[in-house]
Amino acid sequence: MSDTPPDRLCASPDSPYYNEEVLMRGVGVRLKGEEKTNVEEYCISEGWARLSVGKAVDRKGRPMTLKVTGPVEAWFKDDAKDA
Repeated sequence: MSDTPPDRLCASPDSPYYNEEVLMRGVGVRLKGEEKTNVEEYCISEGWARLSVGKAVDRKGRPMTLKVTGPVEAWFKDDAKDA
């Protein structure tokens, strides 16, 4: 696995951008210079992130999100584990 996180990543298993291996490793996201812990999806090249809004959920049980634009940075929280 590479040392850079993917350009786009989503926490929902229904998304084509979902990657369980990357999520298990842990990804930190900084939006507009501030670290965020409530990120549901992000795209570095397009400069946006979807943040969950409180405990609210939609009728399918997924978190309600707010799309925020700005510079996005992502990094791995843990080092790659060799198998």
